Amino acid sequence: MLALPASSAASLPAPATRLRQAALAEREKQVWETPLRIAEFSDIPHSSARARCEDTQPPEALTTPDPLLGPAGAGLKVKVSFIVGADGRVHSPLILESAGPAGDRNVLRTVKTWRYRPAMCNGVPTEAEGKIEFSRR
Repeated sequence: MLALPASSAASLPAPATRLRQAALAEREKQVWETPLRIAEFSDIPHSSARARCEDTQPPEALTTPDPLLGPAGAGLKVKVSFIVGADGRVHSPLILESAGPAGDRNVLRTVKTWRYRPAMCNGVPTEAEGKIEFSRR
């Protein structure tokens, strides 16, 4: 006499489970797609009596992971402005072009974790304004 354990019948995935797994795989694929980036930096004018910069260097990215933009289709675009401080940290990120509340939250949370080698003005670390655009096509 053959006896099958009760767990062997439960190990076969039901059609609904297979559909959920397929949907999850599709969402994971969308999340792991790397968004396109376009970044630009500019000096921040100061009203102090400091001499004008003769030798400038823009900030250098050290750690800038991509944000999760969520399961959106083609044409998604988020534009962010921020300050790279003399300490190399991102300050005051601001959404210029929105992707919706959830997408904006994820982008701001990620951008705040970025680290840079600060911009240099005559060999002295200084602030610089950065603008970056993330998009999916």
